[in-house]
Amino acid sequence: MHRRRTYALALAATALVASTGAAAPAPTPTPSPTPTPTATQSDGTLQILTYRGYAEYGGISPRANWVGSFEKETGCRIAKLDTVQTAGEMEERISQRPYDLVSAGPALAGSLIAAKQVQPIDPAKVSGYDDVDERFRDMMTVSDKVYGVPYLWGYHEFIYDPAKAKGDLKQAFSSDRVALKDSPLTIADAALATGETDEPFELSKDEFDGAMALLEGAKGRTYWTNPIDLIKGFATGSLDYAQATPYYRLLLQKAGKPVKTLPTRETTGWVDSWMLGVNVPDTTCAYRWLNWMTAPNAQRDAAAWAGLAPANDKACKGRARQICEVYEVGKPKRIDRVAFAVRPPGGCRAQDGECPDYAAWSAQWEKIAK
Repeated sequence: MHRRRTYALALAATALVASTGAAAPAPTPTPSPTPTPTATQSDGTLQILTYRGYAEYGGISPRANWVGSFEKETGCRIAKLDTVQTAGEMEERISQRPYDLVSAGPALAGSLIAAKQVQPIDPAKVSGYDDVDERFRDMMTVSDKVYGVPYLWGYHEFIYDPAKAKGDLKQAFSSDRVALKDSPLTIADAALATGETDEPFELSKDEFDGAMALLEGAKGRTYWTNPIDLIKGFATGSLDYAQATPYYRLLLQKAGKPVKTLPTRETTGWVDSWMLGVNVPDTTCAYRWLNWMTAPNAQRDAAAWAGLAPANDKACKGRARQICEVYEVGKPKRIDRVAFAVRPPGGCRAQDGECPDYAAWSAQWEKIAK
């Protein structure tokens, strides 16, 4: 019976992925021609680095062929499209070669800006920029300069199997049967669980140590990079708790697994934004790409395909409607409870002026999750 139930859950989850269009995992895109490393868009081409499911050669429908449709309608050509699964993989790729456009998360975005590896963007050249949520636009503005165009966003919640587990967030972190996202920024979630901070990405040394003590309390937990592993964990009964996005809670519930969300006062989230490389001599095609990816149609397809919320609320129709509903897009009370990530230490509030930086977060996380 247990094997039949697991198989049925897997089938249901697969069916739901197909029906909502999310890529979990995304299919491998058709290989693109590989230019010489010095190729730039001065010849009408673009070299792009992004996450799987954010820009594909094929997708949930012929209309979701981001690259093919973009090339056909703009006359620009994608000479190279590299995709990665994790933020760590993306950071490694950027260290190896330059790209014209990158869809960076908050930690990497902060690093690229500080290292002057990206250039400011002129919002006046991005049609639809004003349709992007103002809070997200502000996150990509540094010293009155805009460094990114918000694309997709999400937030974490902790789901649990009510038949096996009860309790609060701290108990979830203390369990050996919990799956946490394999990212140094998960330390911020642990900091929230301690109840000692309202600014989880601006931790003092004491707050940081408290979060690490909570993380070090359980040795048998799972650290995931592909969220489909969460579905497998609850399907097989190996997990009682998991750090997940609302979309994956929806997948499990639609598949017949009655998971619930632990009540929390605040949770962590992130925004991925398109950024423009610093050494792009001719930005014509780059701005065409930014316009393309900011428009409702592209964000609608991307949200449905990746299972994340669109930064442009006008995309919340058709195939993206269910995604927007599960993330409660457009509901200020929901978004006000999300602490959106920045690259630590953010605005350090410690009285002694010392807050652990992202290098310290990464080093401690490596010890925990290795």
